[in-house]
Order: sequence, then structure tokens, then C-alpha cells
Amino acid sequence: MQLNLGSKTAVVTGAGRGIGLATVLTLLDEGVRVVGASRTVTPELKDSGAVAVAADLTTPEGVNAVVGAALDELGGIDLLVNNVGGVDEPHTFLETDDEVWAAVFDLNFHSAVRTTRAALPSLIERKGSVVNVSSINARLPALAPAAYSAAKAALTTLGKSLAEEFGPQGVRVNTVSPGPVRTAIWEDPRGFGGKVAARAGVGHAAFLDGVPEALGVTTGRITEPHEVAALIAFLLSDVAGNITGADHVIDGGTVKTV
Repeated sequence: MQLNLGSKTAVVTGAGRGIGLATVLTLLDEGVRVVGASRTVTPELKDSGAVAVAADLTTPEGVNAVVGAALDELGGIDLLVNNVGGVDEPHTFLETDDEVWAAVFDLNFHSAVRTTRAALPSLIERKGSVVNVSSINARLPALAPAAYSAAKAALTTLGKSLAEEFGPQGVRVNTVSPGPVRTAIWEDPRGFGGKVAARAGVGHAAFLDGVPEALGVTTGRITEPHEVAALIAFLLSDVAGNITGADHVIDGGTVKTV
């Protein structure tokens, strides 16, 4: 399939590793000129060929720096991938104070609000496309801390609202909701997965091996970052030109509901 993205420009947030980095590499391979934004510019992002921008997207200043760089370096924005997000601690509800709620929403929801708002003038001018990276936790909130699930549910709803508001102006907005993905969130012993394993009193390696069965993943394995990136690239392309306001789950069959 030819995605015909070679003339496009893109901004990808959370681009230093995982799904974001895989998306940057996939788009570059399709001939897209890319600005990759990350709080820390990793060697992989630096060497990718994208314009790497170090920015904290939980702040208006960081968002302005990224969108400004895209306008200066690329001349405009055709495609936007709001991928920045994550969860660090497996907090229970009673462990989650107001500061944690605010931090989780800033990272997983408000960053996308601010980045989309800043990019929209260019997206409207170019009749562009947006993909927000949410999570199946928006549908299965028992799988993660309440604040993270709530923030991702808000992000999924935002995508539908933006699709409705800006569709008449030629902008498409879709959501991708992965289940567990083989990224540092799960694989780093110091990350979320390692902390969940520690709380459960299980070795990290054994915990990872048991994730597909514990979550009821039909395919028996977790998703690879490049698989999510391929779905994102398809939705950004004109090949998916009549898909908007949709939430596409990529979870190996974890979500069982219709």
C-alpha cells in the first residue's frame, strides 16, 4: 500500500523512545519531514534524521517551542501525533493526591490540548490530520491507576470532539488506543511494570512473561512499537481519508467488548 506521505510534514511528541520514536522512524521512511519532540533528546532520536526538539510539553513554553520549530524548520504542519504520556507509579486511588492528579493530566491530556491548539492554524490551512495516542485503559480503567485511566478517557473524548469541530474545515482527528506495548514503561525494572511487579512480590521478568495471560491478550503477546506506528501512519495518510473521529484499538484482543 502506498501511503503517499512524501510531501508531508509532521510533529511527533514523546518521540525519544517507544511508540513515539517508532512513529518518527516510520514517517521518515515514508518520506515525511518530521519534528520529534521529547523532554530529553535520546541518541536514537538525534540520529534518526528528524529535527529533534527538547521540550517539556506539560508547559505552554515547551509547546510553543515545538510548534515554533516545526513552523520554522518545516514551513508548516500537515500531521500531528500527540503521543507524549505515560504512568510512572502504580498509585491506588487513596495514594493519589491533587498534585499527582494534576501531573498525570498535564502529561497525558493537557499536553495534547495545548499542542493541538498551537498547531491547528497550520493544520487547518493544510487540511491536515491528527492522531492522539490514548490507551485501552480509557475502556478498561481497572488496568491502571485511576488518574491515568481518567486522563486517557479524556484524551479519547477530545479526539471525537475535535473531529466534529474541525472536520468541516478539512482536519481529520483519530485516536489510537494500544494495550501493553513493549516499551520502557513495561520493560524497565525502574518503570511502571517493574514497580507493579515489586508490589506484587513477583520478579520483573516473570511478571512480563505473565502479562499476556493476566490481561487476557488473545494473541498471547504484547504489541510492538512499530505495529502501533504503522497504524498511526495509515490513519495520518489520505488512504484513510474518510476515517475521522474513530478510536482504533491495537491490543491483541485484550478488550473483549463490542
